[in-house]
Amino acid sequence: MSEPVVCLEAVSKRFEKIVAVDNLNFEVRRASTTALLGGNGAGKTTTLSMLLGLLLPSAGRITIFGVDMLRRRYEALPRMNFSSPYVDLPRRLTVRENLTVYARLYGLRRVAARLGTLADELQIADLMHRPYGQLSAGQRTRVVLAKALLNDPELLLLDEPTASLDPDTADYVRGLLEDYQRRQGATILLASHNMSEVERLCDDVLMLRSGVLVDQGTPQDLLRRYGRRNMEEVFIDIAREREIALDLAGEQSAR
Repeated sequence: MSEPVVCLEAVSKRFEKIVAVDNLNFEVRRASTTALLGGNGAGKTTTLSMLLGLLLPSAGRITIFGVDMLRRRYEALPRMNFSSPYVDLPRRLTVRENLTVYARLYGLRRVAARLGTLADELQIADLMHRPYGQLSAGQRTRVVLAKALLNDPELLLLDEPTASLDPDTADYVRGLLEDYQRRQGATILLASHNMSEVERLCDDVLMLRSGVLVDQGTPQDLLRRYGRRNMEEVFIDIAREREIALDLAGEQSAR
């Protein structure tokens, strides 16, 4: 077994009296696509922010590519990238200007050629000269995803990668991500509320509730474990703590 790309050991994050993440332990396998799932306030965004080094954990250890992110995160960050429709790019800059700035920050050569390729792949060629602030929500989602793919990252962190996209474009983007993962051997960790997306893309699933990892496994494992037809039903069971009710019912019947 190769070393996991991402490893969290007893990681917690507190904001004064609020515990956003509580003693997380998990690994993300190399060249896999893993879903980080949970309801609003489950700790997904906090976890992604700690992986990016934007937040420091209150306790525990995070390693990415074997690098301790608390002490040497700048060794790992050039090999990573991130996409979220909820994080804006500078609105006055055009799409091309925004992507050029990030391409330079990542030290890319042949910037124009790389932007041309991404513009074609993400169907944003006609948006390149428009100010980012004038784009629709779906158009911004595609531009931010282009930003995330600029440096051909070995680890791609995605927060709601198809939010605001129409069904046809969302399907196209999922196919693009599948092709990228296979072609590059990339590792993807994504947070999503679209359970059909999770079933299609993901090898592993991590389920959070109130900052705690409450279950994990392949989508198929979770479907069997909860006796459900799809991941949306599993998500609802876990979010509403129905597995606890099932356990209690089993204990009572045994008595």
